[in-house]
Amino acid sequence: MNNPFDHNCFLGYVNEITPQYVKVHFPSSGLLSKFHHNGVNFAGGNVGNFIIIEGEEYGFLARIVKLNLPDSEKKEINENKIKNDQSKFHPSGEAELLLSFDLYKPNKLSKIICKYPFIGAKVYSCSDEQMSKYVKEFGKQNDNDRDIYAKIGELTSNNAKCNISLNALFGRHCAIVGATGGGKSWTVAKLTEIISNQTSNKVILIDATGEYANLTDNSVSFGENVSFPYKYLSNTDFCFLFRECSPNTVSVLCEAIHTLKLIKLKKLSDGIKVGKDPIIIKQTIAENIHLFKDCNFDIKQLPAQLVNECVKVGRTTYEEDNFKLSYTSHLISRINLFLTNRTMCSALGIDDNKTDDIISKITNFIEKDKTNGILRISFEKISYDFSIREIAVNFVSFFLLEKSRTNIFKKSPLILFVDEAHQFLNKRINAEDDTVFSLQNIDSIAKECRKYGLFLCLATQMARDIPIGTLSQIGTFIVHRLINEQDKKAIENASSLANRSVLSFLPVLGKGEALLIGVDFPMPLLIRLDVPSTPPDSNTPKLSKKN
Repeated sequence: MNNPFDHNCFLGYVNEITPQYVKVHFPSSGLLSKFHHNGVNFAGGNVGNFIIIEGEEYGFLARIVKLNLPDSEKKEINENKIKNDQSKFHPSGEAELLLSFDLYKPNKLSKIICKYPFIGAKVYSCSDEQMSKYVKEFGKQNDNDRDIYAKIGELTSNNAKCNISLNALFGRHCAIVGATGGGKSWTVAKLTEIISNQTSNKVILIDATGEYANLTDNSVSFGENVSFPYKYLSNTDFCFLFRECSPNTVSVLCEAIHTLKLIKLKKLSDGIKVGKDPIIIKQTIAENIHLFKDCNFDIKQLPAQLVNECVKVGRTTYEEDNFKLSYTSHLISRINLFLTNRTMCSALGIDDNKTDDIISKITNFIEKDKTNGILRISFEKISYDFSIREIAVNFVSFFLLEKSRTNIFKKSPLILFVDEAHQFLNKRINAEDDTVFSLQNIDSIAKECRKYGLFLCLATQMARDIPIGTLSQIGTFIVHRLINEQDKKAIENASSLANRSVLSFLPVLGKGEALLIGVDFPMPLLIRLDVPSTPPDSNTPKLSKKN
């Protein structure tokens, strides 16, 4: 690295020091301008630019956050004097101390701990080249031969390239947050593109709206060419699906499902309970319950079987129970309504042999597919009825969670992207009796799957959309424009590096600009992300002129 204390890059002197900030005196306002030296670009001393401070044993990297003129000089400002006699103005600035480095090893940056510059220390402009090298050091591990670096963009303050360690970016889970129109979708597309092009790892992208249709040819769409077979659902999942949690009706529902599975397994000839011995029925269930998993019973017979299950135990056989039938009737009606919904039936593979099995698709992608790096799962065609979208994503997450526990991703981690994550996070399904079911498998991935090699990347509009338990497990944040104070507070609480100084830039970020904060990044970075080679279809529709 070139000498960071080159006198040709001199800007000013430190004249005040606090634990987090220093104040700088600039002998001339001309020193604040951009300049070139030896073919290298320097950003100068404007707000947001990086500066180098020379100490006795250590050097310091800081970011200018404030500039002003002495009160006596403010009245003298005019266009002619600024252009022709800049030496008359003596600006002062405030800079946030970010990192320190050993004078003899300027490549190695560390957080500032009880090390500060001195009064009168010289301040220099930090070149684009220096910043690019500093950024590349962020997240570097001891086994750096395995580190993969990718250019995701440039710093907003200059043209310093941001070559980021992908292990640092995704290794502790990642969240992409920002108001609508800030560039989240482009960031998702860029990151998936980088992983696909520069690593041998695989990506599964949950596409809630279909905007990533052009990203890859390896796509499946719920309700169109792929289904989520109901045979994979547990009894609890059926309770979620039918919004049922009353102990009495849940019991009837589970018994009906068990009976239909026994019929499918040819352990019972029919589902009629009246007149049969309850002891024999219970014994048959106990003997075959290990075969119930993934049993493809006839779900169309479920309403009729619920009627058959409305029985009570008599002296030796089952007898009709009209009271049980009365409080089960609402559940029967709801399931009949469900079975008449063509979209729901298509999504669950009911009466449709043309669609593929999503679990088989995912398994084949993970274990056998050697040509595709991305699997896009679209929910564009599926309705919001019966919370089927939330349940399907929750089950896909559960499937990947179970897969990860077998250590299949340890040698080659998989990254799960969830776009429009607010549609699937922190979701509760309310039953008629106000009981609430929580769908928490994405949260479970965040909490335990890092060590298994299953990494999570969430994209959502508000940081508040992410549950606290999940938010606390996120190691890297890419934050686009945010205006709401509560969202900024959520980011500040989730990351120790997100202080109010750097968060003050969030409301004024342009499209495609973002704040990068991470556990493995010793300082926040304001970056302008590169445009993906295949942008998503996320443009705002335009009003048309009246003819």
